[in-house]
Amino acid sequence: MYGWIWRHLPGNAWLKALISLVLGLAVVYVLFQYVFPWAEPLLPFNDVTVDNQ
Repeated sequence: MYGWIWRHLPGNAWLKALISLVLGLAVVYVLFQYVFPWAEPLLPFNDVTVDNQ
């Protein structure tokens, strides 16, 4: 998959590396801004029960 992306990016190796970095940062941004907040209520991380004994 990464090889396919690398072959289809324009420019030389330095430009491809820069574009890859920007694309990676864009993916991280979208995940933190949209995907993770949407999925948080669906995950059971806050369902903590402790018995009082």
